[in-house]
Amino acid sequence: MKIKYWLMISYLIVMVLPVMTLYFLYISIHSYHEKQDITEFMEFSNRLKEMEPILEKPSLYSYQTVERYEKQLAPYASDKLKINLYMPDGRMLYSTLDDPSIYRYIQYNVDKLYKDLNSILKKHRTYSFKKPVFHGETIIGIYEVVVSRDEWIDGVNHRTTKLIGLMIGFFIILYTIVVIMLNRKLNKPLTMLQLQMSSFAKGEKPQLSIKQKNDEIGELIAHFNRMKAKIEQTQLELKSQQKEKEYIVASLSHDLKTPLTVIQAYSEALLDESKLSNTERSEYKTIVFEKLRYMKQMLDDLTIYTTLQTSEEKTEFVEVDGEEFFDMLLSGYEESCSKKDIQLVVEKSVSAAYEVNVNQCIRIVDNIMGNAIRHTMNGEKIWLAVYSSESQLPQWIFKPFKQHLDHWRKGGTIIIIQNIGEAIPLARQDELFEPFKQVEAARGQGGSSGLGLSIAKMLIEKHEGKIHLWSQEGYGTLVACWIKEKVV
Repeated sequence: MKIKYWLMISYLIVMVLPVMTLYFLYISIHSYHEKQDITEFMEFSNRLKEMEPILEKPSLYSYQTVERYEKQLAPYASDKLKINLYMPDGRMLYSTLDDPSIYRYIQYNVDKLYKDLNSILKKHRTYSFKKPVFHGETIIGIYEVVVSRDEWIDGVNHRTTKLIGLMIGFFIILYTIVVIMLNRKLNKPLTMLQLQMSSFAKGEKPQLSIKQKNDEIGELIAHFNRMKAKIEQTQLELKSQQKEKEYIVASLSHDLKTPLTVIQAYSEALLDESKLSNTERSEYKTIVFEKLRYMKQMLDDLTIYTTLQTSEEKTEFVEVDGEEFFDMLLSGYEESCSKKDIQLVVEKSVSAAYEVNVNQCIRIVDNIMGNAIRHTMNGEKIWLAVYSSESQLPQWIFKPFKQHLDHWRKGGTIIIIQNIGEAIPLARQDELFEPFKQVEAARGQGGSSGLGLSIAKMLIEKHEGKIHLWSQEGYGTLVACWIKEKVV
């Protein structure tokens, strides 16, 4: 539950429950009072009936001694019951609880005395009843019976004390429950989140995990976990990039050391031309220029690789016709192949349009073809082809790769470079797309920077495409690039 709704409901409960509790307690006490009133009324009425024969005797309403009154009324008098006898003119004849020297022959207000005759009056502390006594048709006196409600008053006091105690206890319990709920709902998860943040800031692993709930704090915890995961992922990527940079520097130093040593040795030899024949001088210069070309290619590849890694600029694409574009893209490799007596087979079967960066596509094919030519023995064969999604694969695809390639290429056009040569171990195939990763036999031979396939992979991914390599002993190697076809 959302915290705002939880708080609204909590406030409502805190406000309503005390009122409801007080109301129900009041109803229960009021019900008790009503039952007690009925009981007291019936008891008082019954006592009046018992005393009426005595109190209505005409002889009581003539002047008598106190002792005679006490003798006649003693069975009914008590600390809780008071009997007053009056003359019709308001003078008090007798009172069971008052001092005779005080009340004797005192005249009371007649109007007040005659008020509420024959009615049982209920007051907070007493029940009272006044009734006139007749002799014939003449009033000869009035008697008044007053009963104290001590039991009722004690009950009221007891229940009032009990009510106050229950209300105090209820408020304490309610407050305790609210505090516990607030601690569980707000304080505890916030404290745990604070500890998680402090541990994360110090680079420590938190000892306790936070239970995520469906409320605002749960959303905050989820946001913190996403932020934490993202930061940790970024840190891992930074560590990986740092290791990669260190590896690149080490590999570059290693790969540049050999050509620099060769250049130094042949340059020193060329300084003393008198000891060299014309053929040797020409040969040495060719070697020096070849090593310089190799070093330049390595530095160019490194520049492109670092630019692709750090650049955040969006690649610009243009729409091209597949037929014309791939005619251009697959041409220009005949001379390089003929130098090694390699037979080059070029095929294409496309009809779609594409959105590409032309220069990047040229770079992709150049890098893969350069690798293929270097690793193909003299007199062997290289296939360079492109097939759109509706075209069937040619028969010359190596049999172990054909089914996998046909499944992998679905939904797009593929560029295929296949050569007959030494197989690449399965464990090394994925590594070849990492920087400076080469087949061990090729390291130190020159001609390759070790970044060609890495650059090709980064460029094809900028086209939202993919690249894959298959290689098997007895056949050779096939590299395929997949690119999207423009929907017309």
